[in-house]
Amino acid sequence: LVTGTLPVHTELEQEIARHKGYPAALLFGSGYLANLGVITALAGRDDHVFADRLIHASLIDAIRLSGATLHRFAHNDLDDVANRLRAAPATGRRLIVSESVFSMDGDLAPLDGLAALAEEHDAMLMIDEAHATGVFGPAGRGLIADAALQSRVNISMCTLSKALGGYGGAVACSPLMRDWLVNKARSFIYTTALPPGVCAAARAALLLLDRQ
Repeated sequence: LVTGTLPVHTELEQEIARHKGYPAALLFGSGYLANLGVITALAGRDDHVFADRLIHASLIDAIRLSGATLHRFAHNDLDDVANRLRAAPATGRRLIVSESVFSMDGDLAPLDGLAALAEEHDAMLMIDEAHATGVFGPAGRGLIADAALQSRVNISMCTLSKALGGYGGAVACSPLMRDWLVNKARSFIYTTALPPGVCAAARAALLLLDRQ
């Protein structure tokens, strides 16, 4: 926060935001740190997180660390999500968490349905696109972009590894959400920024995707 952000970091964040179709983005040291930082910044002891049973271990760890009440719904089961949202206490914040592409089985989340439930039950929606980025959607922008759901998904997480061939993590979001994370996400505040060379490589990978 003091001297760690260089022009190359800002340029990469702008490229990620543009690529994902969001107005802003924030870099993290890894995808694991991104998930950890976002969830602990958005949820606490009085809050409720509704998570697909097959989400990545980093998301589970983040929810546990946040202290929020975890409601695990049956995999890709919108009826179960709805039932758990209705049954949960009407107190605190609500956050729905899923992956868009599940790494072990390769199946896809019902993003439209999750977005509709989030709106109906006044919940935020976070989607992990680690395995969709660079693979699905126009120019590899992911399944959120493929379904034009950017305005309905609050947080779109991606990694700079996997399809992009580098290292690091990022979230695409609104400018207000980015400001919140800069001030609240401990895995962003209290760790070292990505090396400039890593940022330049990730930016080059995004530009290559745009040519596909």
